[in-house]
Amino acid sequence: MIKKLVLTLSLIVVILISLIAIKSPGGLSGFWVILSSVTGLNTTEPPADISNGSFQLPPGFSVSLYAEDLVAPRFIVPTEADDIIVSSTSEGTIKLLRDLDANGSAEIVTVLISGLNAPQGLLFDDDWLYFSERDKVSKVRYSHQSGTLIGKPQLVIENLPYGHPYQTHNTKTIGISPDRKLYITVGSPCNICEPEDPRYSAILRAELDGSGLQIYASGLRNSIGFDWAPWSGELYATVNARDLLGDDFPPDELNRVVEGGFYGWPYYNGDNIPDPDYGDKRPDLLSSAILPIFKFRAHNAPLGIHFLTSTSTLPDSLNRTALVALHGSWNRSSLDGYKVVALHWDKEGNISSSDFMSGFLTEAGVSGRPVDITQDSGGNLYISDDLAGRIYQVKYTSAVE
Repeated sequence: MIKKLVLTLSLIVVILISLIAIKSPGGLSGFWVILSSVTGLNTTEPPADISNGSFQLPPGFSVSLYAEDLVAPRFIVPTEADDIIVSSTSEGTIKLLRDLDANGSAEIVTVLISGLNAPQGLLFDDDWLYFSERDKVSKVRYSHQSGTLIGKPQLVIENLPYGHPYQTHNTKTIGISPDRKLYITVGSPCNICEPEDPRYSAILRAELDGSGLQIYASGLRNSIGFDWAPWSGELYATVNARDLLGDDFPPDELNRVVEGGFYGWPYYNGDNIPDPDYGDKRPDLLSSAILPIFKFRAHNAPLGIHFLTSTSTLPDSLNRTALVALHGSWNRSSLDGYKVVALHWDKEGNISSSDFMSGFLTEAGVSGRPVDITQDSGGNLYISDDLAGRIYQVKYTSAVE
């Protein structure tokens, strides 16, 4: 019975994708690329030796393999001891990675918590480790010295909205603002729809104990990553725009998020262009819809964003810079994204983009999909890759050679 159900659902998915793709700019060729992306047929093995130029980085940077053979590592956070904690949404675990001999490779992998419901977001508030699941946020005391938990997890927020298991955008990401408020992202339960629960497609805010939960900003279809600019305290969030409108529309977004702001979804896309399905439903919202501050190429799927700190150990060109992980496209006739980009802010607030770490997309196929970026106390960078099951460490070496 279960096998028949799976086969039936798979057939329906293939038929729907084919009908959509044939009508898209890529036609039948687009269908094969999309089907390959969804099924994983376009993937290739990640490079075994990454010291041979497999990845392209700015001058002065080097990359090493910090951890491998992980199950779809998603979000990462450093401890005070510069260990790395990582969530695995598909595995339902939170793990600790320790590099005891400081050689750039973790020798110890310890499961801290298992049996979780799609964990993703991680953060530290002193010795409290906060983590999110698809329906709640919890916290547990953590010993940075011993790398162990103290006591049992405590519930902070419960009953967060999420779709059925087969629907998308169920994961939550969390962060603590400079004024010490807890922020939580809630993606839409669909590609395009009008959810009844207003907490969908929003960023929520609460006190650190979970009280006072409210909608901070709305109209953000699927905001995965967010961070605060250290020079201004402004909140920026990546957004995955809707699918199935062709190769090049709508663009994915970076939004400067303000309290009470509305960012367009599901009624407007990109530069407030009315959506073909829902654009005529709320014309009254057009004047209040806030435009993206920066636009990524369509379907690049920007996920984690990290404003660089410890910039004294980095080149001056990376001052006022955030790194963004582009998870990569599936809904386009030619693959795109699959890299980490640097966004540079000038003093007037204008943003330019450059590649920071590329090489995940090769002639042989896709070897990796970046998810999140973080830094340890020494300024070393860590990048998670949920396709290859790896975490990379990136160092700036020119300053010490």
